[in-house]
Order: sequence, then C-alpha cells, then structure tokens
Amino acid sequence: MDINGLIEQYGYAALVIGSVAEGETITLLGGVAAHQGLLKFPLVVAAVALGGMIGDQLLYFLGLRFGPTLLKRFAKHQKKIRRAQRLIQRNPYLFVIGTRFMYGFRIIGPILIGASRLPPKLFLPLNIIGAIAWALIFTTLGYVGGEVIGPWLHNLDQHIKHWAWLILVVVAVIGVRLWLRHREKTRREEG
Repeated sequence: MDINGLIEQYGYAALVIGSVAEGETITLLGGVAAHQGLLKFPLVVAAVALGGMIGDQLLYFLGLRFGPTLLKRFAKHQKKIRRAQRLIQRNPYLFVIGTRFMYGFRIIGPILIGASRLPPKLFLPLNIIGAIAWALIFTTLGYVGGEVIGPWLHNLDQHIKHWAWLILVVVAVIGVRLWLRHREKTRREEG
C-alpha cells in the first residue's frame, strides 16, 4: 500500500490521536491532505477538533484533581502561572477558548483552568467551541498552503513532492511559533 492509501485509510484516526498530543503540525498536515483530496475537509476539522478537545479535557481533569501539586513542578514558570491565574479569574470564557492559541499554554493552560476550579459544566462547552475554532483555522491554513503550491508540486516526482510538503509545513509551524513567541515577549514588555 502506498502513502496515499495509508492516509485515506487511517488518516482520520491519526488526526484524532495526533491532535490529542500535538496540535498545529498534525492539523496543518490534515489540511494539506484535504487539499490533495485524500481526506474530506469537514471530517479533518471534526477529527482534529475532537482530538484537541479530548486532550484539553484530560489535562483539565488533571488540573482539577492534582492542580496545586502539578503546578509546583513548574517552578521556573511561576510568574506565567500567576499571570494566567489572574486572566482566568478576570475572563474565564476568553481564557478557555483562547488557551490553545497562546504560545506556551497548550499543555499547562487546561491544567491551570482545572486548578482554578472552573466548573466542568462551564469548561466543556467552552472547550468544544475553542477546539472547533482552532481546528477550522489550522486546517484551513494547511488547505490554503496546499492550494498555493499545489500546481507547482503536481509536476514533481512523487518523493520530492512529499519532502517539499513536509518542509513547507515545518517552516510554517516554526514561523507561527516564532511569531507567537515574539508577540508574547512584546506583551510581557508592555505589561
């Protein structure tokens, strides 16, 4: 079986599992696969939203149950933790939805939210909204990336095509992460 057959057969399951642990890269790749016609765009969005939601829900419950103990392990990040706790207290809705978009808060954000004792009946719907928005944005970015360079890649040898996609996605993810890091640094200097 070739790589395209594997993607078509196991792609959605891989997206769910991959987005539980890591999000942006797998979501961008899902968008590229949708552009190539290997997967269906709405199902890619649903799969990565489900995986992202599950991952954040598990981390939230860890924070709810073991929050103070877990947060002590992040000793060098106590300043960020205190800042995040203030943000959660001031605007829990925005923080829950936005935490997956904040650089450096992908893992610790849901733990902080759980540790803040935000009720599960409030966290779950906000987590779903945030996961869908995040999945839609990053899947669309992957899809558009495939649209932009797809015609150029069409004529290349199949192996070169896969390497070029991989490099493009890695460069895009690094670029987004650097931009988010710069934005966070600028906010800290202003705040």
